[in-house]
Amino acid sequence: MNSPVRSAARRLPTAHHGLHAHTVRPAVREEPSLPRDASPRRYLMCPPAHFRVTYSINPWMNPAKPVDLPLALTQWEDLRDRYLSLGHTVELLEPRTDLPDMVFAANGATVIDGRVLLARFAHAERVPEAAVHREWFRAHGFTDVHEPDHINEGEGDFAVTATYVLAGRGFRSSPLSHDEAQEFFGRPVIGLELVDPRYYHLDTALCVLDDAADEIMYYPGAFSPGSRAVLARLFPDALIAEEDDAAALGLNAVSDGRHVLLPQAAVGLYRPLRERGFEPIGMDLGELLKGGGSVKCCTQELRP
Repeated sequence: MNSPVRSAARRLPTAHHGLHAHTVRPAVREEPSLPRDASPRRYLMCPPAHFRVTYSINPWMNPAKPVDLPLALTQWEDLRDRYLSLGHTVELLEPRTDLPDMVFAANGATVIDGRVLLARFAHAERVPEAAVHREWFRAHGFTDVHEPDHINEGEGDFAVTATYVLAGRGFRSSPLSHDEAQEFFGRPVIGLELVDPRYYHLDTALCVLDDAADEIMYYPGAFSPGSRAVLARLFPDALIAEEDDAAALGLNAVSDGRHVLLPQAAVGLYRPLRERGFEPIGMDLGELLKGGGSVKCCTQELRP
């Protein structure tokens, strides 16, 4: 027996009878992406108890602009408390009076598979921070801790996806640190050239949204033409940030696979993140931005 659908299709008029044939398509309603799954994280942070801007080592820093220290501490505590409320673990690094940038804990090391590649800072003002991080890791049971030969500034310039370690260079970290990281972690390292001094670290221009997959967001204008081509080839479905959101340091963000904590001023990123199933959470870290950092700079991930 003929299918009723097929029989009906045969009875439709066609152009041979002087009529135009039309294909009738059902209306398609776009459904929002399903919420993603968050995974519990372990972070290392340092309270900004001694934060101040008395020198300038990036375009965001202006010693002439005073820092409201109580406000900076309140903003940092809001970020820490948000992590805790989302079920994450926060370890604390003891601040030192002579190291005002220690609040930017992401710069002190990169941890993958429980292995620690320490930082080697580019500027003398921050060099002593590396030893503080080294002692913390050794005191907290990390046994595979590597002292680097080449300049790298931790997760400032290293970002971890499922397949790659993305590595920034151009203003702080040495290209030689990329081979060093690849040998130590045994993961392919992809070098990316930063060309805009406002985005002096990779974590100011690129954020990993899902480290169980190769999913990122980034601002193309921060990168050289060749690096933009590499990013487009490796991450064709990446979320592309507009200049206004990048300039608000909106890519200096942290994702647990579902929740994306980012500077609240980067409003243009909220909708595209939601459309992909993420939950953006705006944070006000305006005082810490005076030192050139925001959510990610304050957050080092301790990957088991």
